[in-house]
Amino acid sequence: MNPTDTAFIIVCAALVMFMTPGLALFYAGMTRSKNALGTMMQSFAALGVITLVWIFWGYSLSFGTDMNGLIGGLDFIGMAGVGMEPHESIATNLPHMVFMIFQCMFAIITPALITGAFAERMRFSAFLIFIVLWCTFVYAPLCHWVWGGGWMFKMGAMDFAGGAVVHMSSASAALAAALVIGKRKGWGKRSFLPHNLPMTMIGTALLWFGWFGFNAGSALAANGLAGNAFVTTHVAAATAMLAWVFAEWKFHGKPTTLGAASGAVAGLVAITPAAGFVGVMASVIIGLGAGVLCYFGVSLKSRFGYDDSLDVVGIHGVGGIWGALATGLFASQAINPAGFNGLFYGNPGQLWIQFVSVVATCAFSFLVSYALLKIVNAIVPIRVTDEEEEAGLDVAIHSESAYQA
Repeated sequence: MNPTDTAFIIVCAALVMFMTPGLALFYAGMTRSKNALGTMMQSFAALGVITLVWIFWGYSLSFGTDMNGLIGGLDFIGMAGVGMEPHESIATNLPHMVFMIFQCMFAIITPALITGAFAERMRFSAFLIFIVLWCTFVYAPLCHWVWGGGWMFKMGAMDFAGGAVVHMSSASAALAAALVIGKRKGWGKRSFLPHNLPMTMIGTALLWFGWFGFNAGSALAANGLAGNAFVTTHVAAATAMLAWVFAEWKFHGKPTTLGAASGAVAGLVAITPAAGFVGVMASVIIGLGAGVLCYFGVSLKSRFGYDDSLDVVGIHGVGGIWGALATGLFASQAINPAGFNGLFYGNPGQLWIQFVSVVATCAFSFLVSYALLKIVNAIVPIRVTDEEEEAGLDVAIHSESAYQA
């Protein structure tokens, strides 16, 4: 056990935890004022619900003994065998409990990301049931496939900090949710302008700050690789923010704070799978691609007619896919000997492996999420009534108001 690494990962776990309240602010500022608290409540609820799911069975299904490459075993159910000493085969430089809680914070924020797609219209009770099922039947298998020794890991797919496990999975589930739950009342006819962009900008800052724990911490040690991931994360976010702002300046005539926030998050999403495999110059290209591709990606909802309220598909889906494929282009064993070279370093097969991982992740998450949403709807009506939606979820569901007259 390495005390320095242990201290570093404990701090990183705290930073990743901080991202979920940051996400609550980021999303809430983009909703209408009557739904601000309801939107924030979904992220905070994930902190509670997913923590318990994780310690009782989610961690075991993710990191337990590999079962035919598909799911983890029951070794760690109810935290059995998860103590203060390192595990013989899981992050042997860290206390097992520290690795577990670091991974818990990833499991928490992933279903919270999905909430941006159905903001302002999902019933809270249905949401709670859905995230329990989703963490069990979507997140845990994907986590095992990529990080727990499952079939994607064995295939050689590279995902340093969650491009597939976190971003593509949540975006695919978000698309399924937007289709099952349907459009907001008046979508395409009314204005749904953000009610508090300063709140969104603060949320963006907290996400950017916390993301250093997300990506640098995924080195699982206080070493040069963590430093590389920290730098590439920041550079990609900065580049993507500028790329988005200049794109909207060119095509819409004015640079906006919402564009800056969206661009920064797009860059953070895209660099996540690549942060520990690529160099700084590659992170500039990844950030540039993320800013431009995600800028156009958010227009997909108007083109195809689905109401993804806060652009989860356009940012986390498009950004995650680009980042995963870019890893297959720019990855270098000079950066991380434990990884593989990408196309530009003499290994074209890696791009194909990354492509397969993208297709499998998106298809699996979309199909299972769609089925789970249908099941939840059969148990509890998944959508609020027209009257509740018109009144706003803050009052209708939580009997509160974010702003007093």
